[in-house]
Amino acid sequence: MNLEKVIFGFFIILACTLNFGFFIGDIDRPELHHASELFAAIVVNLIATVLKFGDRTHIGATHLATSLVAMLQLLAGSFVWMWQLHIVGQPMDGHTISIVVSLSGGALLANLISVILLIGETLRQSR
Repeated sequence: MNLEKVIFGFFIILACTLNFGFFIGDIDRPELHHASELFAAIVVNLIATVLKFGDRTHIGATHLATSLVAMLQLLAGSFVWMWQLHIVGQPMDGHTISIVVSLSGGALLANLISVILLIGETLRQSR
């Protein structure tokens, strides 16, 4: 067993599941989407992105691209959240949280692609 691959797979799957945990629930109900969960998804996605920098293969480049897309979407969502709370000075409402959750959904799709790539790469190497 390769510990490096275990850690790599762990962070890819954890990033996806944390993002899913934030995403799930009614899109316009702020009480179902917690800021701490979004923050955890951003941190774990950042770790997963850093782990993907060392791979110089084509599949590694695709992994990195999906991770960068997920980070961009999650950071945009957190920016919308911070804008609403700290610049506008209003509590989260249905419209604003739906923007944040939609951006998180895009990041979730990128994370799912990364997990699918990981599974495909694992299956290919076991042959």
